[in-house]
Amino acid sequence: MNKPVLAITMGDPASIGPEIAVKALLQKETYDICKPLLIGDTVVFQQIIDKLQLNAKVNAVANVADAKFELGIIDVYDLGITDIMKLEFGKINAMCGEASFQAVKKAIELAMAKEVDGTVTGPINKKSINEAGHHFAGHTEIYAHYTGTKKYAMLLVEDNINVIHVSTHVSLRQACDLVKKERIIQVIELIVDGLKRLGKTNLKIGVAGLNPHAGDSGLFGTEDDEEILPAVLEARQLGYDVEGPVPPDTMFAKAAMGAYGGVVAMYHDQGHIPFKLAGFKWNAEKQQMDSVKGVNITLGLPIVRTSVDHGTAFEIAGKGIASADAMVLAIESAVQLSKHGE
Repeated sequence: MNKPVLAITMGDPASIGPEIAVKALLQKETYDICKPLLIGDTVVFQQIIDKLQLNAKVNAVANVADAKFELGIIDVYDLGITDIMKLEFGKINAMCGEASFQAVKKAIELAMAKEVDGTVTGPINKKSINEAGHHFAGHTEIYAHYTGTKKYAMLLVEDNINVIHVSTHVSLRQACDLVKKERIIQVIELIVDGLKRLGKTNLKIGVAGLNPHAGDSGLFGTEDDEEILPAVLEARQLGYDVEGPVPPDTMFAKAAMGAYGGVVAMYHDQGHIPFKLAGFKWNAEKQQMDSVKGVNITLGLPIVRTSVDHGTAFEIAGKGIASADAMVLAIESAVQLSKHGE
């Protein structure tokens, strides 16, 4: 098997990003399916290894070809940005924003140059990145900018909940204005293609309504009848197995039971809330997360990009209790996507 080379960014150095990256690379299963290369700062990963007393050695490289790709040896494409003496876990910091941004940018460059087969991103802090002078709303927008992509969308994957978004990082007021027929058809096409590349066989798509009860025939808004329904009808004419607009409280319940292979959410929280309810499990007795599952995939790019779908978790950074579940799943998804082209 020709294993794909994956560039895995460290995320914000003050977050759990470096910890979950190292933990994922200490699992034999990771090396069974890919050749992982961390992108970031050697000193950050070495600090985590020392602090948590992990059985691993860091191999700093300046070229992909110098990586060893051996279990127990953490290959790091070293950018040398973070001053470890100034690093504070759980703090917003322009230095950390710069380090995390440059790691993402380098991963994109390596993928565009075909030096790596896919990219996986750790959690970033948007405030820190903006304080460093990089004014992006998030990873998705960074990738779109540096790959010159105009038509893209966020897909979240966790068991039966596979949800794509018509809009993401905009205000709720703006999100309502972005519910347009053309965009909805576009994301239906993107999710079906994405599901195929992930090896999914259920391609029935549920499309959420925007308003309560999907507008209830115009009683609670007109977008459902004027934009969403026409998009669904046209998508059917194009050959897609699609249903909607479906009231979202009903749609996500049906999706969780396997009625849909994928669903279309109209805005960020409409999709993220049920998704995280499915994948995030809190242990009240231990007062920590048992698991944090879920993968964020950017569809429409000329390169593979997957990510953990959780934040920086500043409150537990450096404590050694962060779950690497989502990072492992993101790596697995990147491998799957890399097998089926961009």
